[in-house]
Amino acid sequence: MKKIGVLTSGGDAPGMNAAVRAVVRKAIYHELEVYGVYNGYEGLMEGNIKKMELGSVGDIIQRGGTVLYSARSEEFKTDEGQQKAIEQMKKIGLEGLIVIGGDGSFRGAAKLTEKGFPCIGVPGTIDNDIPGTDYTIGFDTALNTIVDAVDKIRDTATSHERTYVIEVMGRDAGDLALWAGLANGAESVIIPEKQESFESVVAKLERGQERGKKHSIIILAEGVGNGVEYGKKIEEETKMETRVTVLGHIQRGGSPSGYDRVLASRLGAKAVDLLMEGVGGRMVGVQNNLVVDHDIIEILNTKHKVNMNMYELSNQLSI
Repeated sequence: MKKIGVLTSGGDAPGMNAAVRAVVRKAIYHELEVYGVYNGYEGLMEGNIKKMELGSVGDIIQRGGTVLYSARSEEFKTDEGQQKAIEQMKKIGLEGLIVIGGDGSFRGAAKLTEKGFPCIGVPGTIDNDIPGTDYTIGFDTALNTIVDAVDKIRDTATSHERTYVIEVMGRDAGDLALWAGLANGAESVIIPEKQESFESVVAKLERGQERGKKHSIIILAEGVGNGVEYGKKIEEETKMETRVTVLGHIQRGGSPSGYDRVLASRLGAKAVDLLMEGVGGRMVGVQNNLVVDHDIIEILNTKHKVNMNMYELSNQLSI
């Protein structure tokens, strides 16, 4: 293999740039030509592809977002769109592609591999909802962003003796909410995988009020429902002054943590190794701090599971 490409797709995540840097420099180290695809699969179909050099990825390891940009494409989901992308890669002579993104991005990578064009998936999403890896690129940074925000909210919650509902991202997965809830000592953590009953949440708030507790923090995963509506429901039921904060896209930005930079570098490099071995249709990940790879179709057909031991611990510590 002499020429490979790299793209980022789906929602951006801190650490994507570190992964792009690792792919480019690892490839050049092994005397491969590497091309950056701009604007995800949309750019792949349009031929928005440029050769990258060592300097192309200089000074990006600390930057959030993605220098290759990202876009969602309905056309690429079709056979015609995928064939259009393959034709663009053939023009340049690309022999393999590294896709940095989430499960939607991996579905595209799987389709290209089925059509004879080897792809490797690198999990980049703050949601941490990809099976086969303990952590996805961006999760640690997003978690720390939430922890910092909740710490600040707790200060004002204490000053005004209020209950706060904080809605965090995560799509259909509860990892961000669970980890943030445990890290911030939240009274309740509401996640899609195991929703604490509303009655239980209210009872916990009332017990806290009876023992003189001045404030309460509830972390709500976006996959459960609307934080504003949940907060209104709590206030109506308990008569406690309740405020809601929806953290939104602040969770996706910012300079990646040291852990995310290292994780992205390890996974990006492993993806290049696999392409050099002539392997396609794999996803790289980290399990028990070891870099591993899995069949991408198996990963797409596996349901993500949240750590229920952590959920139980969170409940035990928030009595």
